[in-house]
This record gives sequence, structure tokens and C-alpha cells, in this order.
Amino acid sequence: MTDLINKWKKGLAKSSKAAFGRLAALLGATQITNDTWDEIEAILIQADIGTETTLSIIQTLKKIVSQSGVTNADELHTCLRNELLNRLDPPPVIDFPEKPSVILIVGVNGSGKTTTIAKLGRYYAFQGKKVLLAAADTYRAAAVDQLQIWGERLNLPVIAGQPNADPGSVAYDAVQAAISRHVDLVMVDTAGRLHTRYNLMEELKKIYRVTGKALPGAPHAIWLVLDSTNGQNALHQARAFKEAVKINGVILAKLDSSARGGMAFAIQQELGLPILFAGLGETPDDLQPFDREAFVNGILQP
Repeated sequence: MTDLINKWKKGLAKSSKAAFGRLAALLGATQITNDTWDEIEAILIQADIGTETTLSIIQTLKKIVSQSGVTNADELHTCLRNELLNRLDPPPVIDFPEKPSVILIVGVNGSGKTTTIAKLGRYYAFQGKKVLLAAADTYRAAAVDQLQIWGERLNLPVIAGQPNADPGSVAYDAVQAAISRHVDLVMVDTAGRLHTRYNLMEELKKIYRVTGKALPGAPHAIWLVLDSTNGQNALHQARAFKEAVKINGVILAKLDSSARGGMAFAIQQELGLPILFAGLGETPDDLQPFDREAFVNGILQP
């Protein structure tokens, strides 16, 4: 447990030092003034929590201070921690009653999607699940090669098509293979696409439909991988993908490389999407189920 806590602290060090950590100095044993509120607001916005969410947090904190009689900024720090916790929903219990269960992994180019899929595969294989990976990002040869290398390294089977093959056909073949091999989970790596490209988003919808033809009820989940270093821009990406396909979960990749961890709160408040996993480093073990308490404690560390 101590190792896991340290992993979260280390993974969130940049977010803490760049913005949230300044709260520790600000919220010392001093009295709360108008300047205190202004500085808290500036820090939260800088951390990419977003203006709307920040103003909502400030309003709630002011109400708590008024009603409870809190006058010391040190006590306000505790109130802020509790409020940030309340802004993050506990991740839902992830259950896969169908066999196989098909998960589409989507995201923009460079989000860390392919690496995240490999880490997810390892995570579930370690839990005793039989996992198959589908390399349906056929437009980028390096993506297929990358997933196959990960598959060999982690001993996970990979279904891949020829370069420039139809992504839908790869996804279809992967689901069919999973059925015949009695696989528990199929994770489909889709081509990274800009959320502003209409034709690519339409193709994603096609992959969605094709997996349903291969297995009625599929896909059973669609998870969006977001690059945490993109801050508020990741929020715009999430909104576009949510409109295109039925996303039901978010994975925050590269959280250890980001100083913008606050975007997690904006995703929750503005889109209502649960955060399922967080990437806290480069090794396969560094993808961890999202823990809201460890997250808040990590970003508020001095």
C-alpha cells in the first residue's frame, strides 16, 4: 500500500509543484482575506481545473466558510481538500459479464492510446483474464508494430491486418477470433483521430457498428484515452468523442508528465464521465485504477 501511495505522489509531482503545491504556502496559519480567494482562484485556473469549475469551487468554499465560521486559512485547506474529493466520483465497478467483452479504445493522435491498451491488457491478464488485442489502427504502421511488440513482451495475442487494411475488418476478425478462442476481453486499438475531422469520426462509428455485427451487444465499453498534458484541450476532445460515440469512461494518460492534473475535475463536472485509470509512469505497472483520494492527496502535496 505504501508503494502505491508513493507511486501516486511521484506521478502527480509535476501537477503539485506547478500549481497545487503553492496552496500549501498560501494556506498556512494566516487569516482568510479577499486576496486569499483571489490567489486560490488563480492557482486552480492555472492547474487547468477550468474557469467554470473553479468559480463553482470558490463559491462553495465561501459558503462553507460563512456557515461554519472558518477564519483560518489552514482550516480552509482541509475544506478545499474535502471539496475537491467531492468533485470526483468514485470509479464505477468495472464488470464484464459478457464473454468475450469488447472494449473500443479511442483518442486523438499522440494521446498514448496504443501504449495504454498494452498496459490495460497486462492489468487484466494479471487478474486472470484471457485478453486479446486488436491492432485496428491500420493507417499508422508503427501503431501495429508497436502493439505487436507490446504483445510479445507481455505475452498477449494480437490480431492485425495488412497495412492500410480496413479497420472495421480487423475489428471484426478480432471479435470472431475471440469467440473461437474463448477469450474474456478484446481490446480494440482504433486509429488516432483529430476530434475535428468529420470523416475519421464517421469511420469510428463504422467500427462501432461492425463489432456489433460480429457479436450482438458489442462493443460493451468505449474508453477514451486523454493526454493529461493537453489540459483544457483534452476537455474539448472528450466532448467531441462523447458526441460521436457512446463513451463511458476516461483514461488519463501521461499524468506523470503533466502539470495540468486539474482537468480531471472539469471532465467530471462538465461531461459526467468517470475516470477509470491513470497513467503514472512508463512501465506497464504504472497504469493504475483511478483513486480519487490518492489523486487529491497527490496534487495537494507540498
